[in-house]
Amino acid sequence: MTQKPNSLFVRISALLVYVFLYAPIIGLMLFSFNASRTNIFFGGFITQFGPLQMEGSTVVQSPCGPFHWFCELNKNAEVKQAAENTLTIAFVASISATIIGTFAAIALQRYNFRLKAFSQLALYIPIVIPEIVMGIGILVLFSQIFTILSGLTGARFSMGLPTVIVSHIAFCIPFVTLVVQARLQGFDKSYEEAAMDLGANELTTFWRVTFPMILPGVLSGALLAFTLSLDDFVITFFTTGPGSTTLPIYVYGLLRRIITPQVNALSTIWILIVFTAVLLLQWTENRKA
Repeated sequence: MTQKPNSLFVRISALLVYVFLYAPIIGLMLFSFNASRTNIFFGGFITQFGPLQMEGSTVVQSPCGPFHWFCELNKNAEVKQAAENTLTIAFVASISATIIGTFAAIALQRYNFRLKAFSQLALYIPIVIPEIVMGIGILVLFSQIFTILSGLTGARFSMGLPTVIVSHIAFCIPFVTLVVQARLQGFDKSYEEAAMDLGANELTTFWRVTFPMILPGVLSGALLAFTLSLDDFVITFFTTGPGSTTLPIYVYGLLRRIITPQVNALSTIWILIVFTAVLLLQWTENRKA
């Protein structure tokens, strides 16, 4: 006879797990409202509105009240440029990876061709290998391509926004392909056959029948690619160049000097953006189910 688990023990264990996972994030958010500029100790919350007055290393009043450090971010041109770069890369990479990954999933699921098994296996390589290995490999590839192009054209090529976008597309494609392929596993081909029996060609059948039915999987893959692109640091670090700094790279540069409430405020905003994307991903997954 099996015994029922102790409900109190289960609840306490679950609570400890959640505390272990989210206590650092909650602490970071709390320090975003820290009155101390050094962030070495918690100097209390910024609660007063008014002219900014400094007493030692402590902020007594702020024109934005508790949102002083968030206001400081709004005045920082580097932060705005990094945020613009990050969102541009994420949008372009996720859309491109979704298109390529969707058609790759359909090809792998529907058709038999030479090297199909190898193609399916190759999808897992970018997922399982360490990111630093993939980052170094992409860096070497771009360096060799730029050397060849410079020798042929005489022009100088360097890392920048295009190289980061191409790199993000490359590592996002396998995730999108596997998600869409999972959606295609339970797809009923009789709907497509019925549409073609009624006179629809392959293109019309895809847009009017196939695509709407696999759309939840496509959206899940797109949001997953968007989230991965937003958070990526390692591959971006190896492929970025002047004028293409992203928010993770910018935060890393700040951390090399000193951790300030401004860093925590920026991290808080980024956590909320990623959390929103994850909620959308979960919502599309629930619709798919």
